[in-house]
Amino acid sequence: MLTFQPSPAHFMVEEIPAYPPSGEGTHTFLWIEKRDLTTFDAIARIAAALEIAPRDMGYAGLKDRHALTRQWLSVPTKMGTLEGSPNPPAMGPARLSLSVPYAIGDDLTVLVATPHPHKLRLGHLRGNRFEVVLTGTADDADLDTLERRFAALVARGVANRFGAQRFGARGDNAAAGLALLRGERRERDRRRRRLLLSALQSAVFNRALELRAATGDLAQVRLGDVLQKTETGGLFVSTDPAIDQDRVDRGEVVPTGPLPGGREIEPPPDSPARAIEDEAIVAVGATREDFTRAGRELPGARRPVLLKVTVDGESFVRETAGDAAGLGEAAAGLRAARLRFALPAGGYATVVIEALLLTPP
Repeated sequence: MLTFQPSPAHFMVEEIPAYPPSGEGTHTFLWIEKRDLTTFDAIARIAAALEIAPRDMGYAGLKDRHALTRQWLSVPTKMGTLEGSPNPPAMGPARLSLSVPYAIGDDLTVLVATPHPHKLRLGHLRGNRFEVVLTGTADDADLDTLERRFAALVARGVANRFGAQRFGARGDNAAAGLALLRGERRERDRRRRRLLLSALQSAVFNRALELRAATGDLAQVRLGDVLQKTETGGLFVSTDPAIDQDRVDRGEVVPTGPLPGGREIEPPPDSPARAIEDEAIVAVGATREDFTRAGRELPGARRPVLLKVTVDGESFVRETAGDAAGLGEAAAGLRAARLRFALPAGGYATVVIEALLLTPP
């Protein structure tokens, strides 16, 4: 049986940016590579090297800790320099001067530095590319089965759950977010506050997925479902599930689940879709009114219930485990499968791997 052990040798992530840096502007985009660090760890390390506040840096998305990851960050160009001394002055030249590659320890390297007009914002990415190595004892028949399962997941999609890492190392981020929402806890760090509140939204979404699965297929259209157009991202409420089901089956639209907030598009009251989402909110200990009171801080959004897995070229490669990166001679005789795929922004590779390994033959 093959298993997944997250590590830089077995888990590689590369951000797919929404746009390339332009080469001009008052900010500098940094293409970084990190190992066994969170994105916030990397931000803190670079901010310390530049002697700037971490809040002055931008990022498009958070990347896994136990992995080798590459992503863009941004810094204001007039607020520091990485050239020369490891402890440069806080105010550098008008253009941030950086000799790349620039290593900040043996687990963090700045690979590219390119100017751009504005700060990088959360969500400014198209998705992520992944390379995952599964290892263990398996024969050719086991690998055949696993390859068929992977092809099936690519064809039909995966439940678009938030992975466990969304909820923190102790799994208590959603509970902390609920306390913030109710005013029972204070958090001055804006990034931390946003992270905790989004974890609470994520818990609602995951529960809504569970309830949909328990009452039918995830892709089954219920009256009142908020559907998303695949091509444009536009949202509308289903008033005729039979007609809309045909559109879902053709891949034109997809049902969505709630990330509750004050301006989120909701299913109509008394509809089957609304009943599922109301139950999901109650399950995390909140009410719709709690989310509405958050106002502009928590506008809310919709998230597709199915995650599209994209492959290009050789996506399932069989190896002996000794050939897989970082496994060494002690692994001789074991087998490995190297998977290459891409997910849209917000998708979790760990969710895809869990679905792959837990799917019945």
